[in-house]
Amino acid sequence: MAKEWVLNSVMNRFQLNFKRNVGATSESIRKCSPRSLEEWKKYYYQNVKSKEHIDSLGKKLFEKINNEIKKELGEITEKDCIEYMHNLVINRTYDGYNTEISMIKSILKEGLNIDIKEAPDEWDRLFNVDFFIKVNDKFIGLQIKPAGSEEMLQVIKERKQQLGTHKKFTEKYGGKVFYVYSIKKNDKKILANPEIIEEIKTEIKRLS
Repeated sequence: MAKEWVLNSVMNRFQLNFKRNVGATSESIRKCSPRSLEEWKKYYYQNVKSKEHIDSLGKKLFEKINNEIKKELGEITEKDCIEYMHNLVINRTYDGYNTEISMIKSILKEGLNIDIKEAPDEWDRLFNVDFFIKVNDKFIGLQIKPAGSEEMLQVIKERKQQLGTHKKFTEKYGGKVFYVYSIKKNDKKILANPEIIEEIKTEIKRLS
C-alpha cells in the first residue's frame, strides 16, 4: 500500500497519467466496449498507446523517484515536518476559513445591497452572533456555517443550544438571528441556503 501511494503521488506530480501521455483512456475503453481485460489490453496497445510507450513512462517514473524524490526526502528535517504540521492545522485552516467567510459575506452584500459587519466579541459570547446588519437603530444577527454532512450535525446541535441566546438578541436589538450555510461548488464557496437572502430582506423591511 505504501509503495502504491508513492507511485501514485509521483505519477500525478509529474503528470505521467495525463491525457497527453496515456491517451483518452475513459473515452477509448467506452469505444472499445471490451468483454475481457485481454481484449481491452490488445485494443489499447494497438489503437491508443504502444506497450513500448507505456514502458517508457514507467522508466520515467522510476527515474523521477530515484533521482528527484529520494534527494528531496533526504533534505527533509524533523524541524520541517513539525513546522509543516503546525502550518497545516493553524495557518492554512485559518486562511481557508477567512476566504470562506469573505466569499459568503460578499455574496450576501451583493444580494442584500447592505453592509455586513463583524460582531463584537461580546455578542459572540453572549448571543452566538458572528456578524450583524444595522437597520436604523435595530440589528440583525448572522451566523455563517459550513454545510458539509459532518459539520451540519454539529450545527444542528449548536442551533438547539443557541435558540435561547438568539431570542435574547432579538429582545435586546429587535432583529432576528439568521443562519447562513456555505457549501463548496467548483472550488468556490456558495450559499447552501440561498433563500436566506429573501428572508433577511423581509426582516430588513420589517425593521425599516
